[in-house]
Amino acid sequence: MKPLLIRPSTPEDVPAITAIYGWHVQNGTGTFELESPGVEEMGRRRDDVLSKGLPWLVAERGGQVLGYAYANHFRPRMAYRFALEDSIYLAPDAQGQGIGRLLLAELLARCEAAGARQMLAVIGDSANAGSIGVHRSLGFSDLGVMKSVGWKFDRWLDVVLMQRSLGSGDSREPAEYGAAS
Repeated sequence: MKPLLIRPSTPEDVPAITAIYGWHVQNGTGTFELESPGVEEMGRRRDDVLSKGLPWLVAERGGQVLGYAYANHFRPRMAYRFALEDSIYLAPDAQGQGIGRLLLAELLARCEAAGARQMLAVIGDSANAGSIGVHRSLGFSDLGVMKSVGWKFDRWLDVVLMQRSLGSGDSREPAEYGAAS
């Protein structure tokens, strides 16, 4: 089997990223989006994340993108600038192989190096055992469940909130992004 490579995404990865996310929109409950965005919109989303100095990674094997992960600000107000939210999506045939855990571990390391202090997981569907388990395995704590906040596939869906400190967390004043924290 060819080795798995986790690397920063490139513009050439956007069609594969779009296809992976589109599958989850149409078939999964990890996202509450109801219409699959096109390549142009996914490229815009990627560019927005990168313009903030935040990572957007892909997992690739043999030239095929198997999944991706990125972090974005939890909320747009400036006071939240050290709190990020992660997103991870895998191609259906790449699930259950530990790829999501490897992507998340690398994402956490890069966000910590950039000066982030808290990582939040906002997980669609309280039955999403894979995502909840991956986050727990990397030290995320449960914050709570927002009951029945999404309506998709003719049923109510919960949202699970989890959190993990990065670097020195809230133990001292933060440096700005790009500086050692």
